[in-house]
Amino acid sequence: MLGGMSWESSVDYYKIINQVVKSQLGGLHSAKIVLYSVDFAEIEARSVEILSKAAQSLERADADFIGICTNTMHKVATEIQSCVTIPIVHIADTTADNLLAQGMTGVGLTGTRYILI
Repeated sequence: MLGGMSWESSVDYYKIINQVVKSQLGGLHSAKIVLYSVDFAEIEARSVEILSKAAQSLERADADFIGICTNTMHKVATEIQSCVTIPIVHIADTTADNLLAQGMTGVGLTGTRYILI
């Protein structure tokens, strides 16, 4: 997990992933997660550089894939992906797949002002 953009959203991702794993596997199962949490105050000016280095750290930690724990930073997912060989699960692709599977063709988006920049 590539988190810290805000730490509050990273907590939600961590919690949901573990709840799904527990519901599917039962018992004391939990997700095997590597979390790299960045300092969001540094991200605004140097997002691609910082997140690419963080993604490389996750790859070196033997992560199978990377999930970016915020909607906003998915705008630089392509640049980050070019720095690693493991896949980045893009929230827009996953959301679109789920919406299409439900037959939805129009959706609204809310987010921070940075998501549109």
